[in-house]
Amino acid sequence: MKQIGIIRCEKNETRCPLTSCLKALDQGREGFQDGDGHELVGVFTCRCPGDGVADMARILKSKGAEQIHFCTCMFAHKDKDGWVEGDGLCPDAARLAGGAARAAGIPCVLGTAHLPKGYRPDIFT
Repeated sequence: MKQIGIIRCEKNETRCPLTSCLKALDQGREGFQDGDGHELVGVFTCRCPGDGVADMARILKSKGAEQIHFCTCMFAHKDKDGWVEGDGLCPDAARLAGGAARAAGIPCVLGTAHLPKGYRPDIFT
């Protein structure tokens, strides 16, 4: 079973309890379709401008995380037809995920639930 950490954005923490992200993780769908079972080891909330994300990634790794997922809302937005890549809550999501991957030495993935149509999760190593 793959041990997973999740990093979310502060701009959504009071509007979203991660219900769909946690269901996707539990059911192995959307951003968690890599074929392995998954177990959550922890969740952090990134605060602008993201200075603490490298430390968060290292802490998640120390708690057993083998991979970290950044929530879809960080890099995509919802419109009338569903989720669309771009204009997410964090203009620096890819940079933060790349930095977190380098700092912790584990893969970081952009995507949890609500993946935009045709989107394949970006994986930073």
